[in-house]
Amino acid sequence: MSDDEGLPMCKRAMKRLLLWLCLVLSLAPGIPAGAAAPPGRYTVNANGTVLDGRTGLTWQQAVDANLYTHAGAVSYCTGLVFAGGGWRLPKVSELLTLVDPTTFRPAIDATAFPSTPGEVFWCSSQYVSTSSDAWHVNFSYGDSNGGDMSESWHVRCVR
Repeated sequence: MSDDEGLPMCKRAMKRLLLWLCLVLSLAPGIPAGAAAPPGRYTVNANGTVLDGRTGLTWQQAVDANLYTHAGAVSYCTGLVFAGGGWRLPKVSELLTLVDPTTFRPAIDATAFPSTPGEVFWCSSQYVSTSSDAWHVNFSYGDSNGGDMSESWHVRCVR
C-alpha cells in the first residue's frame, strides 16, 4: 500500500501537485552563488527624477501637492524647469507603464515613487468619444478612463 492510498482523492492530487512543483523549482535555473541579482527596472536619481530602464522615459519622482485641471496640468509640465526642464504631460500609454498590477492604493512601485497617492493623474491624450474629456490613470488600482478636462487631478511629468 502506497502512502497516497489512504488519502482522499483531492488530497492525493494536491500532494502530487506540490511534489511536482518542488521538482520543477529545484530544476529551474537560479542566480549562481556569488552573482549579483539583476538590476531593478527603475533608477532613482539624486536630482529627484526616476529613469525607467524598460521605456527609457525619465519621470518626475515627487508629486506636486496641488491638483490641476487638464489645461493647468499641461501648463505645469511644460513650464517645469526642475532638473533641467524639457518636461511634458505623459500620454496615457506612457503613464500606464508605471502601473504595478501586483499592488494597489497606490498601484505603483512605492520605492521608486514614494508618497504617490492612490488617486487620479492626468494624461495628455484626448478622449476620442468626447472632446471635453482627456485620459487619466487612477493609481488606486491602475485603471484608466476619460474624464472632464475641467476636473482637478494630480500630475506626474515625463521627458
